[in-house]
This record gives sequence, structure tokens and C-alpha cells, in this order.
Amino acid sequence: MMIKTYADIILPLAVRDTYTFEVPDDLKEQVAIGKRVEVQFGKKRVYAGIVENIYETGPLEYQTKFVLNVLDEAPILTRTNLQLWDWVSRYYMCTKGEVMYSGLPSAFKLSSETLLLLHPNFQEDYSLLNENEYLIAEALSIQNEITIEDARLILQRKNVFYVVKSLLEKGVILVKEELVERYKPKLKGYIALSEDHQGEEALKNLFDQLEKRAAKQLAVLMAYMQLTGGKNSGWIKKKEVMDKAGATSGHFKSLRDKGVFLEEQRQVSRMEEEAAEEETILYELSEKQKIAYQQLKKELAEKPVANLFGVTSSGKTQLYMQLIEEYIQAGKQVLYLLPEIALTTQMIGRLRKVFGNQIGVYHSKFNDQERIEIWQKVLNQEYKVVVGARSGVFLPFVDLGLVIVDEEHDHSFKQYDPAPRYHARDTAIYLAHLFKAKTVLGSATPALETYFNATKLKKYGLVRLTERYGGVEMPSIDLVDMREATRQKEVRSLFSNYLIKAIKQALDLGEQVILFQNRRGYAPYFICDNCSWIPQCVQCDVSLTFHKYANELRCHYCGFRHALYSKCESCESTDLRIAGFGTEKIEEDIKMILPEVTTGRLDLETARSKKGFEKTLAAFQEQKIQILIGTQMVTKGLDFDNVSLVGILSADQLLSFPDFRASERGFQLMLQVSGRAGRRQKRGRVIIQTNNMDYPVLQYMMNQDYLSFVNSEMHNRLRFDYPPFSRMVQIDLKHKDKEKVNRASFYLAKALRNQFGEQLLGPTVPLVSFIRRYHIRQILIKLGRSGQEIGQGKQWIRTMVDHLKQQKEFRSVIVQINVDPY
Repeated sequence: MMIKTYADIILPLAVRDTYTFEVPDDLKEQVAIGKRVEVQFGKKRVYAGIVENIYETGPLEYQTKFVLNVLDEAPILTRTNLQLWDWVSRYYMCTKGEVMYSGLPSAFKLSSETLLLLHPNFQEDYSLLNENEYLIAEALSIQNEITIEDARLILQRKNVFYVVKSLLEKGVILVKEELVERYKPKLKGYIALSEDHQGEEALKNLFDQLEKRAAKQLAVLMAYMQLTGGKNSGWIKKKEVMDKAGATSGHFKSLRDKGVFLEEQRQVSRMEEEAAEEETILYELSEKQKIAYQQLKKELAEKPVANLFGVTSSGKTQLYMQLIEEYIQAGKQVLYLLPEIALTTQMIGRLRKVFGNQIGVYHSKFNDQERIEIWQKVLNQEYKVVVGARSGVFLPFVDLGLVIVDEEHDHSFKQYDPAPRYHARDTAIYLAHLFKAKTVLGSATPALETYFNATKLKKYGLVRLTERYGGVEMPSIDLVDMREATRQKEVRSLFSNYLIKAIKQALDLGEQVILFQNRRGYAPYFICDNCSWIPQCVQCDVSLTFHKYANELRCHYCGFRHALYSKCESCESTDLRIAGFGTEKIEEDIKMILPEVTTGRLDLETARSKKGFEKTLAAFQEQKIQILIGTQMVTKGLDFDNVSLVGILSADQLLSFPDFRASERGFQLMLQVSGRAGRRQKRGRVIIQTNNMDYPVLQYMMNQDYLSFVNSEMHNRLRFDYPPFSRMVQIDLKHKDKEKVNRASFYLAKALRNQFGEQLLGPTVPLVSFIRRYHIRQILIKLGRSGQEIGQGKQWIRTMVDHLKQQKEFRSVIVQINVDPY
């Protein structure tokens, strides 16, 4: 009797468990852990799942379905990948399917795609069809089948299902499900001279023939010979030959038909445009850097994680490069994480000068095809160093030796939606642990958790760099009281006269300026001067932001858009004005004050495309832009030689947010953006505008005293038992019925309070309590720091959430769990 084989499959769905499928005999040799397999889930849907485990004892509780097909020749995931997925799902209280959905490139996540076909009995009677139905039927008469996405493009609308439903009812179409492979290798044509024409005599005869009757064909032959260096053999890109000869495909086709040339399609890399000549240039470290580097190596020899705490422009990147060089020489792979895609643009250029084409880049701005190629190159160890944003932690490393998390304090490393709501810094530390690798956490303003682990718990090593590279002084910092400046009539638009004067002085010296405001758009909202009415999003509990370049109002939560109002919806007054300001308005106003200057903007609106960041940063680097206006994108690790002045337009907007981390984040952002000023020979200058001079944080900023700020903030956190002295779990409950979500939140809070007592806060109505037509209620739970307390607390939360979902009344309530929601 043949032994049966079973496989546990992870599906890209929010289902708690893996599912067991039987492996048919003809697929047993092909199935392997880490490969994708095709399975049917439910009555019709077909998915590509990941094989997590293979064994010979099947489940007794249910009849297993069969694996339909094996999609990969070799595993696309390592066992370490699957171990990481397991940890992420347990620690962040999500499903492995959600981790799979977030961790794999989109083109790997195959699911059945609905295909539309013309019904064989349809007699092409279009008289009963409306215009939209006719367009779909006509398309199907031209090609055999189309996808739902094709139908959307044909009709130029998102919702096409009502058209599909109508066509089904009228017997015009059929629907089928098919697993669609989204990754397609990039192919390019290569040509070679046939062996019959490579000999000297044959080649001479060919020249004579073409010279008399086919000048363009002769040009193709000459171009080929030049590109092969006169060797008359070898494969050359067809496009290169055609471009050099100035010939068309028709000219080449004639030569191919005569048997002169051979042609074939070859798979090529989409990343070839990133190629760079390898250089081996490592900059000389200063004496302070050499001491820090030796200390860093000593700390990493003793502990798995080290915090490199260096002031802005102290040369942390040079220490990273020295470490990377050592690990590459040892044959290890390196992961270099950055919080913003914008930073990879500058960093990759610096790293390629040193490490050449051993460097790969991975982030969400690459398309599906490019991401898969990078994935495969990491798996095949073609890339020794990968620079990426947070999703880089899920790449299939084989021999990882070092992880660097630069600007580790940055909250961009935390994913908020969708699940898994993981923090890339903490996930990277666990990834390194799986490989027994080392982790370096670098920052000028370490997260309080990192500093706590390094100084109080002694879990991490700590290395300080207290001076800027080259002995450059830290920038001077001036505070401007905007209330007093307004009273004295020393304000023009958004700028104090003091800041305007400083901008003019910098520009007169040929220097550049950065203006920082952590809010995109033109203005936060419109307001009626008569009754104070403010336009609100119809789907969320927030005001609409005015975007002047698009001349419309937008919701930054759900994307809802509305044309500008000409009058108040409440009192019909036409006295509407804008209130507040974003980066768009700053750019407009500075041009009004200084019309001759060139400006650029770096925010989400101007940098959506893969090249958007690069163009703006390159123009600023080349001094084509004099004033760069930006959101938090300009605060993070960017290095510009000629910036002498940084203006922070509104410290209040950073510090007045109702969150226990507002002071920490505000201080970090201000100190980081201040670090962009005066990074070479000349001391920089920072001007901070505020309406409240009494913020304690501003006094620490004036002295750039991180340690005093940390001591003060730690005291407050300990007093109220906030992280790092506890761990937090946030539970969001959502439903379109306000009363139902209220009842569900009180029901769950009551059940959880039996276990957590006063450590449970809520349920509360969050600051933004209505998003995309869903009402939101929030519960916060503080857990102890020990592994046992955290584990038991999470288990109790999971049990009570499951109990809530078992109640018929609350089954439709969405429950989202966010571990470490900060």
C-alpha cells in the first residue's frame, strides 16, 4: 500500500490556521517546503499557497482535498522565512496568511481571476444590449476571453459587476476561474551571424551581394561586425545592432529569412539600468570614528544588538560601510533598512561607489516584475547587500550576517494597516536572531525603548559618537515667539520677519534653505467666517484638506474628493477662508515674498512615482533648487553640503498632538531636520517658530540636549506606566452601526477587565472615530515587560476576542489588534 503524503498550506487569507491538503502521487517528488502550490479553497476559488510542512499522517476530522499543481521548480522561501512568518503572526497577533500577503511580492500571490467568455449559444443579437453590455460583448467577439480588469478598462469605470451580472442573465457570457501567473520574465531579442556566413570567403560573397542591391541590410551586417569587435560571431542585442545601423525590423527580417542571421529571445534582468562600475573606495575614518568603530565591534562580539548613538553628521554611515565590507569579505549577506524610500536614493549611490553591483534595492516603488527579480537575486545570493524600506525584512536571505537599521527611531518602520501591524526594527532583530547575525540600530535620537534596552536593561550594546565629522559645530537654534511677532506686526503670511531675513542672508551667500512643515496639501481646512462651518468628509470624521494644485478638497484618510465650495453649506454665506497651512501654501507664499527664488517640494504628493524622489533630491543636490519645502521626508538622513539654514514653520503642530509620544516624536523630528543644516565646514542655523514658548521640549531643543530630554520623558513614562516600562496592545472595533460597535466595545472591555483591571483603558472614542463610513471604538491594554506576562496577556485577549465573535450580534463587528501601537 502506497504511503500518503500531506502538506500544510499557508493561504494568503486572514484565516487563523494552515490547511492540510493531500499530495497526489504524481506531485510527491515536486512538492517541497517553501514552494507555491495550487489548491482549491471553498467551492470555486483557487489560490497559490505556500507549503509550510510535509508529513504522512493526515487529519482525522475532515476529508482533505488534493493539491492541484506545483507552481515552482525551486522553493521561493527558505525555512528561516517561514520561522519569521510564524513569529510575526504570534507576536503581532495576526494570521500567517496576512503575513504572507504582506511579505510576498504581489506577483507571487496568485489567486483565481475571473475570466469572461462569450457564451457558445449566443447568436450575436446585440439588439437587447445596452451600450455598456454591447462594449463587453463586442470585445469578447474579437478576443476569446477578458478579465474583470479588462472590462473595467473598456467601460472606464470601477464597478462593472452589474454589467457582468446582466450579461450572465441574458445568456451572453460565461464566467470561469483561472489561476493567473502575474510574473512574466523580461525577454529581449539577441542575434548572431549563422555559421554558414562566418567564413572569410562566405562573408566576402555576402558583402558583394548586399552592396549591389541592399544597402540597409549591408548596414546591419556592418553594425553587427563592429559590435562584435570584428569577430564575426557571438550573440548581440538586436536593438543595439538596429540602432547602430539605423535600420528597421523589415531589413533584419530579410537577412534572417536568407539564413544570414539567427535570432532568439533571452531572459534579461529588469534591474540592468541600475548597473554601476564596481569601485573599492572606503573613506578614511577620523580618530573619533576609529575609536567608535572598535567599540562597536567589541559590543557586537559580546551582544547580538548594538545601538550606535551618534549626533547628526557624525559619520554613522561610514561606520556602517566599514562593517558591511567586513561581512561581505566573510561571505555573509547584509540587510540595510531605511525608514523612507527617499533615503535609499542617496544611500544606494554612496554604497555603489564602494560595493558596486553587489548592492540591491527593495521597496514598494518597484513594480511587481522588478520586485520578483530582486527577490530571486537575494535567494540566489547574487546580492550581498540589500538596501530597503520595512518590507525588506521578508526577503529570502540565505546567509545573513548583519542587519543595520538606520534612523531606527522613525515611526515609518511601523506598519499600521493592513495586518500584520509589525515594526520592522523589532522584526529585523528577530530575523537576525534566527541567523545568529548581528544588528546595529543607528540614530541621533534613539527611540526611548532602544535607549532603555541599552542603558537600563543592558540588553544592547551602546556606542556614542558625540562630535560631527570634521569638527563642524552643531547648528545654532533660535526660537521665534509668533504671538509676540504678530503683536509687533513682524509677520508676513506664515513667516516671521526674523526668518525671512535669515533666508535672504543665506541665499545671498549662495547657500540653500530647507523649510519644514509636517503637513502636506495647501491648507488643513476651509472655514466659514459667519458660522464656523468646516467642510467634512462624508465617510470620515475629519475635515477636508484643500489641495490647490488640483483645486479640490481631499480626505487624507479615505481619499474622498470634493470640488471647492462657493458658499457655506450651513448658512449659505460666501465668506469662506482657508485656515492653517501645508507644504503647498508655504511654497506659494515664499514665492510671493521672494519671487526670484527657485523652490521645490518634497511630500507625498510630489514624490508618488519611483523617480519622483530622485528628481527633486537631484535638483536640490545640484543646487538647481534654492529652497526645499518638505514634510518629514526632509528630516531623515539626507546629506546636502550647501544647506546652511533650516526653518521649522510651526513647532506647535508637532507638539500639541494628544498622544503620549508627542513630545518624543516632536523632539526627534525637530532635532533630525536641524541636523540637515551646516553639515560640512560652516556652522548651520535653525529657526523654530512657535505660538507657545513654554513647551518644555523647546528648551531641550535649544540646547540640543537629548539625554536631559530622555531623563525627563522617562520619568513621566514611569509615572504613568507607559512604554518602555510596559507593553501596549490596542484593540480597535469597527462597524457601520454606531450603537452596535458601542455595545461590542463595552462587552469586550468588561470581559477583558476581569483579567487586566486598571491596566485596561477604555473603551474610548478615538480622536478620529469615523473612517470610510465605519465607527471606531478603542481599547488600550498595558502588559508587563516579562515574556510570560506578555504571552499570557495576549492569549487572554485572543480568547476574549474569539468569544466576542461567537456572539451572533457581534459577528459583523471588525476587530483589529495592534501590538506595540507606536
